[in-house]
Amino acid sequence: MATATAARKPDAPKALPVPNGDFYQLVELLTADELALVKKVRAYMETKVKPIINKYWSDDAFPFELLPSFKELGIGGLGYEGYGCAGGSQKQFGFVAMELARVDPSICTFFGVHSGLAMGSIYLDGSEEQKQNWLPQMARFEKIGCFGLTEPLVGSAASGGLTTTAKREGDTWILNGQKRWIGNAPWCDLSIIWARDLADNQVKGFIVENKSSPGFSVEKIEHKVALKVVQNGQITLKDVRVPEANRLQGGNSFRDTARVLRMTRYMVGWASTGAQMGAFENTLAYTQSRNQFGKPIASFQLVQDLLAKMLGNLTACQCLMLRLAQLDDEGKLGDHHAALAKAFCTAKARETVAWGRELLGGNGIVADYHVGKLFADVEALYSYEGTYQMQNLIVGKAVTGLSAFV
Repeated sequence: MATATAARKPDAPKALPVPNGDFYQLVELLTADELALVKKVRAYMETKVKPIINKYWSDDAFPFELLPSFKELGIGGLGYEGYGCAGGSQKQFGFVAMELARVDPSICTFFGVHSGLAMGSIYLDGSEEQKQNWLPQMARFEKIGCFGLTEPLVGSAASGGLTTTAKREGDTWILNGQKRWIGNAPWCDLSIIWARDLADNQVKGFIVENKSSPGFSVEKIEHKVALKVVQNGQITLKDVRVPEANRLQGGNSFRDTARVLRMTRYMVGWASTGAQMGAFENTLAYTQSRNQFGKPIASFQLVQDLLAKMLGNLTACQCLMLRLAQLDDEGKLGDHHAALAKAFCTAKARETVAWGRELLGGNGIVADYHVGKLFADVEALYSYEGTYQMQNLIVGKAVTGLSAFV
């Protein structure tokens, strides 16, 4: 009589949770149409962008091969109504920006410069004729734009210290000066140039057609260590003649410039939140598959502690940005609201991506693992669209009623 029992089969490995950076299920607050677009953008970034973007990042090059398919996403002018723009809520705009940055902050920055800064300048400060002329082309990505405010010697002091000048002669304006760190500038079609009018000392905006304006030239900024896919340039304007028809009719002081910056500044909050989302999900996947001492490092207490801290930062930023989008949709968004979000989210992003890089060890500095690139890119997000310290002074003025600006 057989007494031996059949050998027990080992239990199948436990299925681990799929990395998900939406811990509080905020995506459920989107409408069906909004969710469909966000899913479409995520699928595009995962299937079209992620497989190739690290090579372009390493090569300091822009993936022009993606432009035809990127146009088909239909997100040009997202958040703007009419003029061939995609429209939609600021909440939807934010979730799309987050999805772009989740895979690559450079692609998000390219989109933000074109659709946010360049198109936004025309949408907010342009005449009806200018909107009808330019926005439909830009929404279809037939014309790509950039935004020229920062100068080689003028960053935070742009409100009163611009050295680029505009002099009117009849129906023509003559622009002279330089702009630096201008995303998309080395290859795009038009620039929104902000210059100081010599007649009244006020900042005014101009639409400059890059490729047909004598005296307009761009030098690409080389050897960057962050946002390497975005092509930044130094623009030189030497007696560039711009017709009055291309002066932004509503851009007559820095206050008008600031309306654009308020909108795009909080987009950086979404972008830095997206970068955290990508860092968390890639780091979690890595720790689930990386074995040391006979088990996944995700089972170690110190690793789980850092993962929880990463998720805490990410979730806090998501909730903050969602409320900010609601304020914008309600017409209640102020400069101080955008400033707090930009400062807080980019500072937390630095922590989050640094913890991710740490958990990947040596692999954390290799672009192929999708965390080292985010680690570098967030450094640029922390600085551009207004530094951390300047944003805090904007908030400080709002809460105290006293200005600390000199």
